[in-house]
Amino acid sequence: MALTTFQGPVRSLNGFYAQGPGSVVNVANGTNTLSLTVAAHAGKVIRTNDATLILTLPAIIATADPVTSGPGSDPNTLNNVGTTYTIVIDTAATAVAIKTNGTDKFIGSLLVVDTDSSGALTGFAPAAANDVINLDGTTTGGAAGSVITITALSSLEYLVQGVLLGSGTIATPFADA
Repeated sequence: MALTTFQGPVRSLNGFYAQGPGSVVNVANGTNTLSLTVAAHAGKVIRTNDATLILTLPAIIATADPVTSGPGSDPNTLNNVGTTYTIVIDTAATAVAIKTNGTDKFIGSLLVVDTDSSGALTGFAPAAANDVINLDGTTTGGAAGSVITITALSSLEYLVQGVLLGSGTIATPFADA
């Protein structure tokens, strides 16, 4: 089925689900840099096998529909508030960075599970200026099996949630560009 736009609430008594090869985007080893887009990546699972990848999130566009859009929302709106990106690390990161355009910032939190000790959990929240998540596969997390979900929440704010697997002396994965 082609791209379909609904206006108003959509209700399902049995839920919605995504299936098939198009619901997972595999990022191959050697990609090195990837700019995510709403059309190609939002609402899908992004699996990376690249240990040295830089993922750049799209700029958050929170503009309202123009008054000329008619009754209801403009189906061609560029507004991407509410789009979600789920990132799964399949190969231990050595230098993976997930970053914004520098203007958009992160809110929310990430848990890092220390896999080489008692399995202790350490939680980290980004500082107000943080716009990068750095994964090294050890202290800042990013070992295989780590999962991060990032949602465009509002103008200038990405909500980040996830569980990272790490080892050693656990440290925050959040940083400024």
